[in-house]
Amino acid sequence: MLLWFVVLYLMVSVGIGLLAATRVHNVKDFAVAGRSLPLPVVTATVFATWFGAEAVFGVSATFVKEGLTGVVADPFGSSLCLIIAGLLFSRYLYRLNILTLGDFYRMRYNRAVEVLTAVCIVASYLGWVAAQIKALGLIFFVVTDGAVSQPTGMILGAAIVLTYTTFGGMFSVAILDFVQMAVSIGGLLFIAWVVSGKVDGGTATVVSHAFDAGKLRFFPEMDPLKWVAFLGAWATMMLGSIPQQDVFQRVTSAKSARVALWGSVLGASIYFCFTFVPMFIAYSATLIDPALFGKLIEEDSQLVLPTLVLQHMPLAAQVLFFGAVLSAIMSCSSATLLAPSVTFAENVVRGFWPKMSDRHFLWVMRATLVGFTCLVLTFAMHSESSIFEMVENAYKVTLAGAFVPLVGGIFWKRATSQGALAAIFGGLFTWLLVEALVTGESGGAYAYALVGEEGIPPQLIGFAVSALGFVAGSLLPQWISHPAPAPRHSHHAAAQTHHVAHSATHSATHSTSHSDSHRPPR
Repeated sequence: MLLWFVVLYLMVSVGIGLLAATRVHNVKDFAVAGRSLPLPVVTATVFATWFGAEAVFGVSATFVKEGLTGVVADPFGSSLCLIIAGLLFSRYLYRLNILTLGDFYRMRYNRAVEVLTAVCIVASYLGWVAAQIKALGLIFFVVTDGAVSQPTGMILGAAIVLTYTTFGGMFSVAILDFVQMAVSIGGLLFIAWVVSGKVDGGTATVVSHAFDAGKLRFFPEMDPLKWVAFLGAWATMMLGSIPQQDVFQRVTSAKSARVALWGSVLGASIYFCFTFVPMFIAYSATLIDPALFGKLIEEDSQLVLPTLVLQHMPLAAQVLFFGAVLSAIMSCSSATLLAPSVTFAENVVRGFWPKMSDRHFLWVMRATLVGFTCLVLTFAMHSESSIFEMVENAYKVTLAGAFVPLVGGIFWKRATSQGALAAIFGGLFTWLLVEALVTGESGGAYAYALVGEEGIPPQLIGFAVSALGFVAGSLLPQWISHPAPAPRHSHHAAAQTHHVAHSATHSATHSTSHSDSHRPPR
């Protein structure tokens, strides 16, 4: 019975996504939903994009083992990322009227910077999307009681999400996000209510037990190594997530700059508060059946939530839970598949065929989406990392290679293409070198290099070198041409390029006081 409910829910979701696809007529509709989304939909899609597998399974499992200290990256770092992006960047980027974040790098710098940052952004999505696909495989495995293996479940889940995303693009993603946000919140709140009733003393007992066990302690012990690792994990997610296409797409899909700002802030606030619900449910499981879930925590903590629901919940609660989880994961999967595919098509492929028609370019975006899905599926099926580790590691590349050129290009008018290239090459080379030579591994939630007696995360070393290279490269004699070529999508290319290259500081600093009527002409 549960399986048939899940199948029915998936069919309805695909149907809604394909219905929304009828509104896609051109590239702008596909990539940014025609810049027409109202505040409730923008808020929902910001929330739903981030509330995925890592929030339901990864964060909750990590909290049960490590407490709040272990989840500093998500939800604390990720929520702050969305708030910072909304307050400092949303209005400025919205007024540029561009399709991707890579377009900004081309307008502000040059084609080389555009391609390099686009590759960084696309690479960062590999682990994040793979985490969602891996979670879909886990759901199908659990719901079918092992009849569908996890690899087969991954293929099935990827095919379902790919179907409506390929046809509907951002329109399908946004409409389904709005529906699935309601299902996710309602379903998980109901499960939390049922679970609290199974614990003697209810919610108060769960919170009190977590406090006594030290799970609610946020800051680490007074150990320099632990503090550096703690701050490194926080900064990686908070700053490395800002130069991301999915964040940018939600900003530019809004119908106005004001909606873009408040949609980001509200979506981030709801996400931060609601992420504690799966944590509460997972920790409650350890009190309901300590022997069973204590063993699961040691073997595979990601199975705590689904096992709790299947063994201790009535059928109605099981239907609501798996509906909510599928909603969260599918929303996040579709958004994170779309973002890198649009970026690669627009900022890498299109540069080789700049005169491509809108109709042909739309098909290129769809083909890229299919290709990236196959790549992600292969990675997910062969990766042994946990869902939380996949997501946490995803933002190292953008922190080391893309963050500094973005912030510097907006807030520092003396920034140059030479400085941006120095930041990208210096940051990425240093990060990868430290990871390879000192740690001997490329992953791990808190992989860090020993520098003297202090432990410094490799991506933070790369970030520091990127910042130094950016400043030095911009101030030293210039060997690389600047300013950048004109943007592809504006009828007023020269004026808009001048605006980006020479007025960035003023626009970004004072954007919150300007009305939406000051946008540059389209």
